[in-house]
Amino acid sequence: MKQIWIVVLLWGSLLAGDLSLWKSKIEKLSSLEKYVIVDKGTERPFSGVYGNTKEPGVYRCKVCDAPLYRSGDKFDSHCGWPSFDDAIPGAVKEIPDKDGMRIEIVCARCGAHLGHVFRGEGLTPKNTRHCVNSVSLTFEKKKEAVENGLKKAYFAGGCFWGVEYYLEKIDGVKEVISGFMGGKMKDPTYKDVVYKNTGHLETVEVIYDPSKVSYETLAKTFFEIHDPTQKDGQGPDIGSQYLSAVFVSTLQERRTVERLIGQLEKKGYRVATKILPVKPFYKAETYHQDYYRRKGSKPYCHGYVKRFE
Repeated sequence: MKQIWIVVLLWGSLLAGDLSLWKSKIEKLSSLEKYVIVDKGTERPFSGVYGNTKEPGVYRCKVCDAPLYRSGDKFDSHCGWPSFDDAIPGAVKEIPDKDGMRIEIVCARCGAHLGHVFRGEGLTPKNTRHCVNSVSLTFEKKKEAVENGLKKAYFAGGCFWGVEYYLEKIDGVKEVISGFMGGKMKDPTYKDVVYKNTGHLETVEVIYDPSKVSYETLAKTFFEIHDPTQKDGQGPDIGSQYLSAVFVSTLQERRTVERLIGQLEKKGYRVATKILPVKPFYKAETYHQDYYRRKGSKPYCHGYVKRFE
């Protein structure tokens, strides 16, 4: 039976021409890894190496190396196994167990067993928990895109001109770049975003020195320089590309934004800002960069309103 399952597990690799490579990887798995990945077993709770991993990066399939989960979707469910409330689109396949009690999740590329998916638990806004065995995964830590200890943060709050204008004034911020994030088109232009429904939001990339300014300070400022309660855009700028969102790359960033939104909601604000995982950022055309500084004017739809103590 095990030999038959290995053949099934490797079927996707036959199509990709990687049969020998993946078969070799399976043969080198430890007994525990084979028990989980091939025999559909489960590792002991709280025993996996990725149970408490919080670093930014991507979790990949142990067999075929396909990217499965982003760290921004990982959360602590206290269940004893790595938990994610979303998978990379198309990366994971769901298969109902024969007894109808649970839904198995496998790598969509090679069929390796990952774990099970549960819904309706109310643990995150997405109401989904991918319960994954650590031994089914490898972790690719995100490489810092900037040098000298600098970090990046991403905010979308209407026209990027105004968001850029205010965030670049913060001490410790080295640069703010206007661009696009969150859509389905690669390397979109401004006209693509406006006229082709690419799904991108006008977003700024903030490069900052964490030794001088915290991510929380950036996030607080973001919530105070635009209206986080507006659902259809920002000010007179109406449209999907102007929606309010924070793109997070780590669990810590997500928790910070959730906490700030919670504080605003306690004060009566009905926050429309979405928390989304970081996706590829595409820099906008040169004429969009430092727009107000070059024009010598101020934003028409952004302004500072103190909302936190």
